[in-house]
Amino acid sequence: MENLDLIVSLTQQMSLYLVLAYLLTKTPVLRPMVDLAVHLPHKLIVYVTFSLLCIMGTYFGEATHGAIANTRAMGAILSGLLGGPVVGTLVGLTGGLHRYSLGGFTDLACAISTTSEGLLAGLMHYRLVRGGRLDALFDPRRVALVALAAETLQMLIILAVARPFVDALALVKVIALPMMLVNSLGAALFMSMIRDQRAIAEKLSSVHSAKALKIAERTVGELINGFNQESTAKVARIIFEETKVSAVAITDREKLLAFIGTGADHHIPGTPISSQMTLDAIATNQVVFADGVERPYRCSLSDHCLLGSSLIVPLRGDNEVIGTIKLYETKKRLFLSLNQTLGEGIARLLSNQILTGRYLEQKSLLTQAELKLLHAQVNPHFLFNALNTLAAITRRSPEQARGLIQHLASFLRNNLKRGTGEVALGQELEHIHAYLTIEQARFGDRLQVSIEVPDALRPCRLPTFTLQPLVENAIKHGTSTLLEPGRIEIGARDEGEDLLLWVADNAGAYQAKPDSDGLGMNIVDQRIKNEYGEHYGITVTCEPDSRTEVQVRLPKREAL
Repeated sequence: MENLDLIVSLTQQMSLYLVLAYLLTKTPVLRPMVDLAVHLPHKLIVYVTFSLLCIMGTYFGEATHGAIANTRAMGAILSGLLGGPVVGTLVGLTGGLHRYSLGGFTDLACAISTTSEGLLAGLMHYRLVRGGRLDALFDPRRVALVALAAETLQMLIILAVARPFVDALALVKVIALPMMLVNSLGAALFMSMIRDQRAIAEKLSSVHSAKALKIAERTVGELINGFNQESTAKVARIIFEETKVSAVAITDREKLLAFIGTGADHHIPGTPISSQMTLDAIATNQVVFADGVERPYRCSLSDHCLLGSSLIVPLRGDNEVIGTIKLYETKKRLFLSLNQTLGEGIARLLSNQILTGRYLEQKSLLTQAELKLLHAQVNPHFLFNALNTLAAITRRSPEQARGLIQHLASFLRNNLKRGTGEVALGQELEHIHAYLTIEQARFGDRLQVSIEVPDALRPCRLPTFTLQPLVENAIKHGTSTLLEPGRIEIGARDEGEDLLLWVADNAGAYQAKPDSDGLGMNIVDQRIKNEYGEHYGITVTCEPDSRTEVQVRLPKREAL
């Protein structure tokens, strides 16, 4: 009968523990317990929390046979399982010293046993974590077995340490079953609550990640072509469909770019920003959240607007706010914290996309500028020499002059038509052929040209103006300086996944310069590296007064 009364009393104490555990699930205190206490601040939280539970278990204990039947062991065991050997030992020691301070013939035995229980549970934590078995650590059945073993250890310590032995034996006969049963069950139920919180947190995280990934997948590339009404309308529609919020809006610094959802009848894209909250978010670069309860939200455009809460997150680019993304809920719906976190994540995603778009736009503009620079570098002196050549040939050979004029027209027409993309190697060679025909007319027998490019490689693609500047350099800085005949070789070779091109001359006049290897060559090399990676580009070898060879390595890509 006495055992039964003690079980009922200890069960009441255990119920208090579980109520406290439930309350902890509603506070940030439980976070380190859900994630396991790894860092010192988290370990400190676990130590303080379960030390208090140990002390409470002693205070609310049931006096019996000159000792105290209690649920103190739950605190020591749980702290060890969640925090490890050090935390478990310290919590057990704290609870044990408190029990020792209350006196009684079992004071020393209880101090030793409580410390031992924390250490035992901590060792189990260490073993399971080292073995990568975290799920087993949160298994209520395993926790119950650990608690049962710990309570058995406590009873043995009482028998070994407490004196007189007769009183210790009588005490153990009364408290052993109730304490083993209640502390094992209570620890298991407490851990079950923590496991459930862990499962909920993982589920929410999974939902959050899935939504974020889906949004990222659907919006990728949408803002690369510009941050404007057309692109933002598509993005706002995707976010609206994936998040299921009541409305989504995107603004730049001055006007509303897109609005989808409830309130679209009076939130009109293209109109100036009217919300002071939005202007504040832009000015301060801070997230503004109006939940409609603690911070009121009121539509600045219509008194009849159904929207009741708003999250405004700045979009950042190049260290400045370039706009905002806004998520809304109606007055009848709560704004979930999940949506708040997701909204901030979406803002970072869109900011990165906008930055990527700006980078690609600037890269494209730079490429266009480089090509225009190549045009400007090629045309003036080439045209001057070509016209002088035509003037000389026209007198003695009008037919040859007409042919040269056609080659010159073809060369200039191709120069004007070419963009910043790719051309087939065969087209590049045709362009170079027109150029070399004019140069051969200028130099006569003093310039010989050899082109060795297999037909199978002519469909391969390469950036425009890859070979032209190199051929021009070979003539301008190479063969034109020779007294004897100059030779230009142009070739291509298949090297598995790579295409190797080369332009060589017999002058051997190349001299490497630390800062620049020639404007045209530098531009060609940098364009190739930007497009295909550092593995590709230009290398130059030179045998003085004998041979200069410029090699161009590209990925082998045939025309579609």
